[in-house]
Amino acid sequence: MAFAVARTRDEAQLYLELHPCPDCGSIDAPWEQALIEVDGELTSSYAAICPGCNAQREYLFGLPVRETPVRDWPTFGGSEPSEVLDAGQWLEVADTAASEVPPDPAEAGKVLAVARAAVDEVIKFVPPGADAVPQDGFWTREGGAVRDADPGRFRLERLLIARDTYDELGRELGAR
Repeated sequence: MAFAVARTRDEAQLYLELHPCPDCGSIDAPWEQALIEVDGELTSSYAAICPGCNAQREYLFGLPVRETPVRDWPTFGGSEPSEVLDAGQWLEVADTAASEVPPDPAEAGKVLAVARAAVDEVIKFVPPGADAVPQDGFWTREGGAVRDADPGRFRLERLLIARDTYDELGRELGAR
């Protein structure tokens, strides 16, 4: 049984944050990560008992073929697109981060780093030579809703502008 690959711990943690407890809606959980074997396949398990309702929760992820080098924070993945979050979900992460930039410059820089990295993840869905994220880059209801609200936001040119803007703002705030 193949599981969707979480390329890095940052990507797995973000996935968990975006998937609240189905019983009570809590996003707070003391996740414990372990490597386990499922049907002969080494798998990454994230398990927790929900503090809101005591439900046992577990998510299983496949392991990447090769380790993703971690250079900066956050590092969501390598050069390949995500298997656990679709392009629309990544853009929603960027939008949420950018809308919550705190006044403290150091903290603002961290939040803008998340926004920039999330837009980078959307860009990975654009095939070489293409000018936009294709239809198969959206497989969740949430991601499809983000695309349907404004499909033009998934054009490569606009994604590059958004990424560069978040990067520039983060550098400006860091210089203060």
